[in-house]
Amino acid sequence: MKKLPEDIRKLEGKISRLKEREESYRKPVGSSEYSGAAATGLRIAVELLSAVLVGAAIGFVLDRAAGTRPVFLTVFLLFGGAAGILNVYRLSKTEEKRKNNKE
Repeated sequence: MKKLPEDIRKLEGKISRLKEREESYRKPVGSSEYSGAAATGLRIAVELLSAVLVGAAIGFVLDRAAGTRPVFLTVFLLFGGAAGILNVYRLSKTEEKRKNNKE
C-alpha cells in the first residue's frame, strides 16, 4: 500500500481540527446547571401563577353571571392555588426522576 503524500496528511489533520472546532461551537447553549435551574424556577413560577389566574378568572366570570358577591371568586381562587401547588409537586417529582436517571 502506498504512503499518503505529506500534503494530504496535512489536509486531513486540518479537516479533523476544523471538525473538532465545529463540534465545540455546536454544543447546546443552555447546557450549564444554572441555566437548567433557572428554567425550572421560571416554569414553577408560571405554573403557580397561571393556575391561580385561571381560577380567579373562572370565579370572577361565575360571580358576574350569577350576580353574587365574590363567593365563586374566593372558591375558585383556592381551587386555582391548589391546582398550582399540585402542578409544582408533579414537576418536582419529574425533575427528581430526571436527575436520578442522569446520575
